Amino acid sequence: MSRLPFDSLAFALHQAAHINAAVFAGQSLADGLLARVDPQARPAVQDLVYGSLRAFGRGDFFLARLLAKPLTAEEIRALLLVAIYRLETRPDAAHTVVDQAVAAAGELAEGRFRGLVNGVLRNFLRQQAELNAALAADPVASSQHPDWWLTRLQASYPQDWPSIVAAGNTPPPMALRVNLRRGSRADYQARLNGEGLNATPLGECALALEKPLPVDRLPGFADGLVSVQDPGAQMAALLLDPAPGSRVLDACAAPGGKTAHLLERADLDLLALDLKPSRCRRIVENLARLGLKADVMAADCAKLNTWWDGRTFDAVLADVPCTASGVVRRNPDAKWLRREDDIASFAKAQSRILNALWQVVRPGGKLLYVTCSVFPVENGEQIAAFLARQPDARRVHEEQLLPTAEHDGFFYCLLEKNA
Repeated sequence: MSRLPFDSLAFALHQAAHINAAVFAGQSLADGLLARVDPQARPAVQDLVYGSLRAFGRGDFFLARLLAKPLTAEEIRALLLVAIYRLETRPDAAHTVVDQAVAAAGELAEGRFRGLVNGVLRNFLRQQAELNAALAADPVASSQHPDWWLTRLQASYPQDWPSIVAAGNTPPPMALRVNLRRGSRADYQARLNGEGLNATPLGECALALEKPLPVDRLPGFADGLVSVQDPGAQMAALLLDPAPGSRVLDACAAPGGKTAHLLERADLDLLALDLKPSRCRRIVENLARLGLKADVMAADCAKLNTWWDGRTFDAVLADVPCTASGVVRRNPDAKWLRREDDIASFAKAQSRILNALWQVVRPGGKLLYVTCSVFPVENGEQIAAFLARQPDARRVHEEQLLPTAEHDGFFYCLLEKNA
């Protein structure tokens, strides 16, 4: 338990270092690491965690030049990375950042590294200009992406890779999906404007907020008037577009955003699956907030004998597990956790899911394959292999969305089964 005041920068630096050290050890932010932080301190801690994790390679590049030998104390390394991020983004408060980082170091590794943290950060400030000049020549540190990741982007997108990298290094946009069962987008936008919140219409029912804000500040959020969902993710319901009354399967549904969007657009007989009961509870909670209903079941969608009753579906949404390389700015721990070998593992799982789910699509029905990846082996190459082994499948629409200022990166392929 930290003895630092929970409203101090030292506390935020300490907590962020603890969380980042857990990520370096293999834990995911999705495991609820931030949920353990005091709610009042959580926004400050989250900013430090996400910002410093996005800066993959940058801080380590600096530390390699500032330390006589590598640190074995992982939480101190994590603290230095977080503090360097803070120094770069808040240069006006450099003295305070160093002072508070030293205080945080007093709570880690029995306080043995206070002097080292003080010295490293002060040397960073003195040498910052020359360190930044050297950084430009290092591709990993300057791109803030692992070298294998960068190589794949350059090979797949020789023209677009710099913009993909740049998007992955910036905070994500915040967009809303208006629940059209509860009111029009124009009415909700007017309500936002009335509270001094500016937003721009996108797509069918999206609003891009000028500035991100906590969901509890969104008018009517608790009453189900609106949800937070990236405009790129909102394309799923529009592309699958099941007719009212259709029997629909959302096979990898948690946390339920796409499930809810489908139900907001039409009355459906919808079954939502996800592997973990805890994730299924999130689907139920989200649907309840929006006033929507679906059957929700914890099951492995690829093991048909554990959940399928033999009745086919008119439409299937397969938002499959993937590297999340198209949403890395929202999941910056992926840069630290993913390994190049993981791509083949994801591709194998995606193939298994596709093969299984194709069996539950009725003749004349459709399946929408979705990833939040930009790696072709998970996307176009996966679909090409599937079509080669499934002669009764026809590709209706295929689209790769690359991350931009307006939306994240997604891949969509709508398949139809021959009648």
